[in-house]
Amino acid sequence: MRKVYECDLHGHTNRSDGNDTPREYIDHAASRGLKVVAITDHDVIPPDKVETEMGCEDILKYARRKNIHLMKGIEISTETKIDDVHLVCFGCDWSLDYFKELDEFTIQSKKGSYKKLVLALQELGMAVSWDEVLDNNANPVPEDKVQKKMIFELMARKGYVESWKDAKLFVKNSPKLHIKREKPKAVEVIGQIHKMGGIVILAHPYLIKESVEYGGNVISREEFIEVLIEHGLDGIEASYSYDKTSYDGKMTPEEIEQEVLKKYEGRDLIMSGGSDYHGDKKKGIKNPRDIGERGISYAQFCSYDKLKVLIDIYTFVI
Repeated sequence: MRKVYECDLHGHTNRSDGNDTPREYIDHAASRGLKVVAITDHDVIPPDKVETEMGCEDILKYARRKNIHLMKGIEISTETKIDDVHLVCFGCDWSLDYFKELDEFTIQSKKGSYKKLVLALQELGMAVSWDEVLDNNANPVPEDKVQKKMIFELMARKGYVESWKDAKLFVKNSPKLHIKREKPKAVEVIGQIHKMGGIVILAHPYLIKESVEYGGNVISREEFIEVLIEHGLDGIEASYSYDKTSYDGKMTPEEIEQEVLKKYEGRDLIMSGGSDYHGDKKKGIKNPRDIGERGISYAQFCSYDKLKVLIDIYTFVI
């Protein structure tokens, strides 16, 4: 049985491409015995409230009633020309115009590129439609909430691939399907988040290809990460569920974690961890990621001042 970590700093609800409501997400984390859990939906600011039997309740207070400390975050997709450069951000002022502008930019970028991807899949002989994507397997979503993973899931439901992970790899490895959407630059996001006093952690670094095009040159993944560190990156996700994602390398999650720690530990960086939980069990996904199956210990969490200051550690006793 896989170890359950006390702190999982990367996961999604149905406010982006997850399947649990925020309340279900917190309840599930509590049932698994976690102490700290994060909601980091894609390009969507975290919720303030949650619906409970007591009515509309502050989400942080609800989590505390469940003996969970909730980290409110966001996972921002960056870099138009490089796939999977995702920045998990915490400690932000979610009311700032920056997030409203990011939201509108992201909505328009996703709608345009995802519609083009569906048309490109049709040209390859796949009978998929935009209406089917929005139907989301009888769980309709408006256009402004559509996620790329929903296209991958549709490809799997129609039998063109075995799973959404295989669909993502198929698209990733098919030049005709390389339809890039506009995304903000990673260094600019780091700068903006720091201006509001937040922190930035690079998610799943080994989902980034070993060589990438950046600034008109081809550089290594390691060199790209160094650019982010030079611009103030606060942390890197070392512990991650690579074996349950589209990662196509040969290393195990444990081997990747050790390599990341060897390269970056001791450089004043947070060595973070998270499952990237989506609640995929609800959709019948085989061997889905579960909350807390990757992460860090509570002692590790408390060893990072940048994380520790984000929770009321003196009045909140688990």
